Amino acid sequence: MSDDICYLSAAAMAEAYAKGTLSPVEVTRALLVRIGRVNPKVNAYNLVDEEAALRDAEASLARYRAGQPLSPIDGVPASIKDIILTKGWPTLRGSKSVDASQPWNDDAPATARLREAGCVLLGKTTTPEFGWKGVTDSPLTGITRNPWNLDTTPGGSSGGASAQVAAGLGPLAIGTDGGGSIRIPAGFAGITGLKPSFGRVPAWPLSPFGTVAHLGPMTRSVEDAALMLRELARPDARDWFSLPWEDVDYTAKLSAGIKGLKIAYSPTLGFARVDVEVAARVKEAVRVLADLGAIIEEVDPDIGDPTDCFHTHWWTGAYNALKALPEKHFADLDPGLQETFRRGSAIGMAQYLDAVAARGKLGATMRAFHETYALLVTPSLAVPAFEAGRLAPKAMGDAYWTAWTPFTYPFNLSQQPALSVPCGFTSGGLPVGLQFVGPMHRDDLVLQAGAAYQAATDWHNKRPPV
Repeated sequence: MSDDICYLSAAAMAEAYAKGTLSPVEVTRALLVRIGRVNPKVNAYNLVDEEAALRDAEASLARYRAGQPLSPIDGVPASIKDIILTKGWPTLRGSKSVDASQPWNDDAPATARLREAGCVLLGKTTTPEFGWKGVTDSPLTGITRNPWNLDTTPGGSSGGASAQVAAGLGPLAIGTDGGGSIRIPAGFAGITGLKPSFGRVPAWPLSPFGTVAHLGPMTRSVEDAALMLRELARPDARDWFSLPWEDVDYTAKLSAGIKGLKIAYSPTLGFARVDVEVAARVKEAVRVLADLGAIIEEVDPDIGDPTDCFHTHWWTGAYNALKALPEKHFADLDPGLQETFRRGSAIGMAQYLDAVAARGKLGATMRAFHETYALLVTPSLAVPAFEAGRLAPKAMGDAYWTAWTPFTYPFNLSQQPALSVPCGFTSGGLPVGLQFVGPMHRDDLVLQAGAAYQAATDWHNKRPPV
């Protein structure tokens, strides 16, 4: 029964709290027991604060008894990716170069919003060093593993968060996404992950990777992501890029369906090579969308291959993040991050400005595309999860991580909302993800479409064998 409690949705937990049939303390205790049993296998958390979590849970229980919950997710357990500041806990960013003994006196906006919503904060989730790659292993915390197959990666850079949610170690997690780092692990671990429109969730400090970087919810269901987004999107003056506050209930249209919506289906974006089983599962999911009444057209947006454009932004971001790092720490960095830094250091101003112009062209192309199509649907990833501890599948040799995730980073460049939901499994039992991409600022629409798909399928309710 305790494992069943751990797999309840945030919405179901809050409903049970309000009825008095379950308490935040019971849920938190069950999760802490399961974390103690399962986390050593998956390495999702690098910090768990049992005392603080139980203190949060007791405070939430008192509010429910008084009939005064702070939000629709009061008392629901959540985690913070260890790249996001959290008062009282070190934020080590997967790196030996960060001094854990320094004062930790600040909450980032996302952390602060979850505290204000009354969430039970369980701990920090693992990340590759400074979030630089699409898998999760680091010199500091080692390898994080996929609950569906412990030999494989749960993706990254929010791989600790995806492993947590998939393994029933907490229903809510905050991830970051600078090139797919929410949607990659959501796809590999069979959960729901939303990269909101840029600026929808305030960020502070701003990412050294610049304006490709987003924050967003990672959950098992679209409904939970919508509940979480409403709280995360509340304003914070520390982020001067943040969007104006809109009092939007992202759950309001989750049952509206997609009948009559004109949706573009792009199996390859015009340039990607996709695993046969991944392509088949996504094609089956698109048929479900058509059965739900969507008007599906198979068409590629005319964006070309934006890999070089993204690499220029990403590599210069890595250089910017590490250029002041003392030499004595540089040798301790992940070797792949060292190489990324060197690549960034070789990029000149003219090349960078060319990439800025190419990014603008891509963004404009996508805005025009969405004048015709309400949504774009693609695979979340080109491959299923591969061997943990590698940067790319063996068949790709020494390829950079972007080689196998061509469907994610284009929409960091364009800053659009994009949602990954599970849509089936390979013959080897590994999850496959379906991505919904929406027009800028239409986070509500991608959630509406994802919810319609989940109402017609059951993939998001599947549990891994771990």
